[in-house]
Amino acid sequence: MTVEILVKELDLLPHPEGGYYKETYRSEGKISTSCLSSDFKGDRNMATAIYFLIEKGNFSALHKIKSDETWHFYYGDALEVIEINDQGELTITKIGAHLQKGETFQYTVKANTWFGSRVSGNGNFSLVGCTVYPGFDFNDFELANRQELIKQFPQHPQLISELTRL
Repeated sequence: MTVEILVKELDLLPHPEGGYYKETYRSEGKISTSCLSSDFKGDRNMATAIYFLIEKGNFSALHKIKSDETWHFYYGDALEVIEINDQGELTITKIGAHLQKGETFQYTVKANTWFGSRVSGNGNFSLVGCTVYPGFDFNDFELANRQELIKQFPQHPQLISELTRL
């Protein structure tokens, strides 16, 4: 199966952070603002889910959201999820089907962590899913600014440059 077929058959759209996506689930249930941390402005759906496809030579730019996000591997090559925590510690987790090579079928990025992703090694593409809880809202999304992030984490200038567009 090719990227073109997956984009067409799954009705994927370009994602602002890179790659393609389609929302596949948004819970009807809501969490009221009074039950959420003060970071959230307004009610949120309990959960959301998307397909996410990224191809070789592209990347999901470093960003952070106010919710936990669980990644699920579906098809293709392994995906690297790259995180930088508040202390500047770098973590690279491979989401994929080859458990013997240190890959995992799913992984959760904690809320308010800078993260991005790209196809691992010489792979061609990765099709994954992302589940967010409380549900994703673009008001909770912050795309990294390259210069600001390099100032904050001067130990990772090359990686930050590779995974930012601004």
